[in-house]
Amino acid sequence: MQRRRPSDLAVHCDDLSIARGGVRVAEGITLRLAPGGAVAIMGPTGAGKSSLAAVLAGVDEPSLSIVGGSAEIEGISARKRGRSLRVRTYFTGYLAQRAGTDLPARLTVAETIGEPVTSRDRRVNQRALSLQIAGLLDELQLPLGLASKYPYELSSGMRQRVALARSLVLNPRIFVGDDPYANLDLEVRQAARDALLRRRDEHAMAIVVVTNDAETVRELDADVLVLRAGHPVGFGHGTTDVLWTPDEGTRLAS
Repeated sequence: MQRRRPSDLAVHCDDLSIARGGVRVAEGITLRLAPGGAVAIMGPTGAGKSSLAAVLAGVDEPSLSIVGGSAEIEGISARKRGRSLRVRTYFTGYLAQRAGTDLPARLTVAETIGEPVTSRDRRVNQRALSLQIAGLLDELQLPLGLASKYPYELSSGMRQRVALARSLVLNPRIFVGDDPYANLDLEVRQAARDALLRRRDEHAMAIVVVTNDAETVRELDADVLVLRAGHPVGFGHGTTDVLWTPDEGTRLAS
């Protein structure tokens, strides 16, 4: 793929409005995220956080559409479909909500993690892919023997880490994670966090996470976009530096 220019933005949204099933679920979203930057999307249930993340990740869902404004991810319009969408998904790692729970039941762990590679490339060096998968398992503190296991044989925390490994296998330029640390205890959460930070520090991977956890925001040194009922009501760096709209006095819990 073409190298990213230093001046390019990883995410650029301008007055973006999103509908799901014909009903607006988010509107007026303006956001700029540089390579190597991080932003946390926060807010109550039903705020539109997951819909925004899905649009940024390039999820091909018929009920989800952009109905106003614009969004560009790595310079590609989020409105474009076809080849542009496929290219965009190649450099976007997406960890959906409930990703660990929704792993394909008939694929082994190795097949699940490697599927983004095998679906993209007609000719895959299986030995190189196996080594890459083994490296991801080790990085996320998963036993190498899990490669031949099926999802039903794993704990919920293991399944979440397998889903994370799958989202990172293509070495994405941008990672979009919807509650990425779900079902992870403290030790393996640190491994997952380190995997994200390592790629941000070494390859300027941008990070977008949906979370209401202030500790996650601090760990990622992230900007914060707060949504309520689909509208942006606050923005700032970290949870203690959020600028609120005049009619929003609620503060984030730290």
